[in-house]
Amino acid sequence: MDAKKLNYFKDKLLQKQLSLTDMVQRTEGYGREKDQNIQDVADMAVESYTKEFMFSKSSGDRQILQLIREALSRIKDKSYGTCVNCGNEILPKRLEAVPWAQLCIQCKDLQEKGLLDQ
Repeated sequence: MDAKKLNYFKDKLLQKQLSLTDMVQRTEGYGREKDQNIQDVADMAVESYTKEFMFSKSSGDRQILQLIREALSRIKDKSYGTCVNCGNEILPKRLEAVPWAQLCIQCKDLQEKGLLDQ
């Protein structure tokens, strides 16, 4: 991959990283807040459900953040854009949609079917 495309994907990854980091911090802050004014059992249940939902979303965001860090590391060591399983090129359309992708579309399909060891 040429330097111009690498810089493009690096900028895209850094923007997403910044956005997700901010979102995770806000979500965790919300989760720590406790509304002392809630008296109704139904309202407490809704509050509890909302916090649980936000924590699960935050967990997914943290996983994507880790994948972004790994992608930035691959950019640094010049292996970005190459499937970590088979070594084939990851198509630019896939990287455009999922810039932190580790696997080419064929290996991702195998992984989703449970046929790829990782």
